[in-house]
Amino acid sequence: MTTEVPRTSGARRSRLVTGPGLLLVWLYGVMSVGAVSRSVYQIATEFHHAPLAYALSAVAAVVYAFITYTLVRGGESARRAALVCCAAELVGVLTVGTWTLADPSAFPDTTVWSDYGMGYLFIPVLLPVTGIVWLRKRAASTA
Repeated sequence: MTTEVPRTSGARRSRLVTGPGLLLVWLYGVMSVGAVSRSVYQIATEFHHAPLAYALSAVAAVVYAFITYTLVRGGESARRAALVCCAAELVGVLTVGTWTLADPSAFPDTTVWSDYGMGYLFIPVLLPVTGIVWLRKRAASTA
């Protein structure tokens, strides 16, 4: 299996969807669908109940979708963008997770990142850590 995908311009783009990267794409894709579905439904039907929680779920959905896209796209600039987004996602999960534990009254309903993603089997806190490790390893292996 080749590690590069041809581009239309003749240049080559390194693939990120190999080995453990394939599992990352799958997990980010599943989380994208779940977070998008959840946030669209909640914003459309219950936004007045917990606007902050539902807006944060929508932010999580956008982050997951973007990381999925960059992993599938491949290439060094996509790898760097995914790395930055994984780091931002980790900061978001840790911030929201801590906030929901410190001040539960601020969130009348949960977000994807509430309690560090406990409602999602802690995948939201484990996924960006795994992504950061994988993306940094990919940079070292292509250097």
